[in-house]
Amino acid sequence: METTSRVGADGAPDTGTAEGAPAARLTVDGYLQAPFPWYGLDEAFTGPRWLMQVGTAADGTVQHGSTGHGDEPSVRSDAGEDRQRFAVVVTVASSPVRRSGDGTGVLDATTVSSAAWLAGSGLLAYTWPAQMDHTLRDDWLDQQTETAFELADDLDGPAWSALSLPVDGVPVAFHYRESEFGWVLAGSAHSGVHIGAYGRGMSAYGLGFSAVGDITSYA
Repeated sequence: METTSRVGADGAPDTGTAEGAPAARLTVDGYLQAPFPWYGLDEAFTGPRWLMQVGTAADGTVQHGSTGHGDEPSVRSDAGEDRQRFAVVVTVASSPVRRSGDGTGVLDATTVSSAAWLAGSGLLAYTWPAQMDHTLRDDWLDQQTETAFELADDLDGPAWSALSLPVDGVPVAFHYRESEFGWVLAGSAHSGVHIGAYGRGMSAYGLGFSAVGDITSYA
């Protein structure tokens, strides 16, 4: 799926400013512009919640974004010591193939695979093997990102298993996979959005998702 800009930051909230406005305020504003509901973990999760980023199309329309739960993730630097426990929920607006807002091109349809791809690449953003030289990280990340894309494009393949989790209290079938770096899942809600999620240190089994009533509560 095509996005051209982002609002917010990966991981920890921004503390800088733009044109005198706090970055945290700008981040919330990006979420408030979305024409679809945001999803997060349901009320059974009582830990910290925080905003990550939104992705927009060429015409500025918000297409997807992420909400975080638990520890704010950072790149894992020691494979033998990983205390971070987090789950990130990705909400993707469901839409068909359509013309871009400026009329110059075509935007791809968003599907469950879109959510799986965003979740898979999101997990990679905070992970690389501890023994790897930092100068080799870009090559490793490119390779792993391509693998994540191929996996997201083959949700019926052997890498994925089925997992049923509640969304707004209703059981939903998700595609689920694990790796040495964490887990990824993707499915569709009943409100016109697709849901992806990834995490580490928190089991995906037993999680539940629900629409966020007030996204500013995450700021």
